[in-house]
Amino acid sequence: MLLRKQTVWLLTMLSLVAVLSVYYITSPQETTVNQEANEETKSGGDENGNADQSTIVSNESNDSAFEAMRMDLNDERSKEKEELTEKVASSDLSEEERVEAHGQIEELDELSTKEDMLESMIVALGYKDALVRADNKQIQITVKAKKPDAEAANKIIQMVTKEIGKTNAVAVEFQPEK
Repeated sequence: MLLRKQTVWLLTMLSLVAVLSVYYITSPQETTVNQEANEETKSGGDENGNADQSTIVSNESNDSAFEAMRMDLNDERSKEKEELTEKVASSDLSEEERVEAHGQIEELDELSTKEDMLESMIVALGYKDALVRADNKQIQITVKAKKPDAEAANKIIQMVTKEIGKTNAVAVEFQPEK
């Protein structure tokens, strides 16, 4: 039993290190792109007077906004999983509490898998990008589209309801493409 707890702890720490490494490696680059976009947008172009390049950087920073939100969500879930893993490994808690914590870890993994699947399905409908954030009560979907469309939103809601099942609320928000 002790070896099993140590293994769970080690795997948890290794996965946390991997997630944080990826976050810190990508984080400074995104900040640099956002700063360049802000400076070029304020000045109306780069030092050569090319305004077209600021538009390209702007698009990259918009795309990175979705990635930043995904990273934040993943970080939040990783913290929850770490806390739950500590509960599972704790000998102070009863067996029921540890089983419940393990069940919550599995629910988080399943929820993350469903979000990824839904994002892929929405992108397959012809959208540039999609971000799905779900909890047990609500699913929030942000889609990059040329223009907001009630019919498309309804189609996405029906698809989500079909895949996930009955949920309390599904919200679709369109973010304009640039």
